[in-house]
Amino acid sequence: MTIDSAAVRAPKGKKMKPWTEITHYAGFDWARDHHDVVIVDRQGQIVADFRIEHSLAGWQAFRDQVKSYPALAVAIETNQGTAVDQLLSLASTIYPVNPLSAKSYRERKAPSGHKTDRLDAWSLAEALRQDGQQWKALQPMDPLTQQLQLLCRDEIGLIEQRTALINQLQQALVEYYPAALEAFEDWTQPFCWDFIIQFPTPEKLVAAGQRRWEKFLHTQKLWRPETAAKRMGIFRNACQFCGSAAVTSAKSLLSISLAKLLNALQLQLDQYRQQIEALFKQHPDHDLFGSLPGAAQTLAPRLLGEIGGNPQRFEDTEALQCIAGTAPVSFQSGQIHRVHVRYQCNKILRHTVHLWAQCSLRVCPWAEVYYRQKRAEGKSHACALRCLGQRWLKILWRMIQTRQPYDADLHARNQKQHGSWVLTLMKPAPQAG
Repeated sequence: MTIDSAAVRAPKGKKMKPWTEITHYAGFDWARDHHDVVIVDRQGQIVADFRIEHSLAGWQAFRDQVKSYPALAVAIETNQGTAVDQLLSLASTIYPVNPLSAKSYRERKAPSGHKTDRLDAWSLAEALRQDGQQWKALQPMDPLTQQLQLLCRDEIGLIEQRTALINQLQQALVEYYPAALEAFEDWTQPFCWDFIIQFPTPEKLVAAGQRRWEKFLHTQKLWRPETAAKRMGIFRNACQFCGSAAVTSAKSLLSISLAKLLNALQLQLDQYRQQIEALFKQHPDHDLFGSLPGAAQTLAPRLLGEIGGNPQRFEDTEALQCIAGTAPVSFQSGQIHRVHVRYQCNKILRHTVHLWAQCSLRVCPWAEVYYRQKRAEGKSHACALRCLGQRWLKILWRMIQTRQPYDADLHARNQKQHGSWVLTLMKPAPQAG
């Protein structure tokens, strides 16, 4: 079982060789500072067995070693990174292998559980030689899609760091400054961090007085008649329930530090968002993915980066659904039959599809009806969204094949033509006049 092809850049002028032309098979066990390589021929005889350092000299040595094998295929337990980039610069066909599959192939060679880097490389080479004709070779993406994917992935990583910092900040406030938590609900907003920087302790908040409180709320565009009086009361009584002097002194310094870190991190996230939106507008598949209901400017670039617009990348709808993790896994043995969530998938794509399905409920009537019916059948919120995501991916796959943006009227006609049960649950549109 191979893993999804990553967004990698194809070397110009070099084409992947078909399976029938491949004469040698390499297992590439990669690491941070060195790589083990084992090459076998069609009869399974080891013709090369060596280790290279992950350096300029090491990769030059690798090129010298493989010059004798022009029709070479390489199996590697990853689909991205500098090792993959270096392999793509050669005229080799690359087959990424799922880590679980790689473990099974190693156990096939060493049932005792013995493990070495050389054994890993050899087992990959043998697996490629014996089973590789059924595998899917790495399909390189264009540089623009690759850059968009990497930017979106890095943005997600920074958002996760922001969430961790916000959790730390809220925990610190629980210990010494509960009034701040009571006054503001959404701590992902920068005005909450600015509040801590301006009024780091309950004592300083009370001492600042009402005029400075009002100025802060007006400056941050938070003044609302329905909430202003409540916030004024919270600020006025902030010292009545707070931490001790020692706790306040220590935790206030932590809160200020976290608030400043959050402000700095938010500036970088804004830069990421600007660059992602600019690249997305330049991409030739902008209109295709931009037409997806609920995807908007945040999720559409992520979907494009993870899926790409190449019609040949996923041979059918099920292939895309499996990679995205919406397709369930069935286990059948004798009279036992179980179905469970697919865990081996593209985690970033699965999370993005989950968010997309949830956002589509607000803008797409049939999606909302579909979700409600799944909940009525007893499915959980996550399961109902996963079912809806499964449906959306089927639509998206067809859009990629036909190169046509999403058309709500066309989808409604297709539903009517195929007698979709969703139509029977949708309320008829009101008549004009």
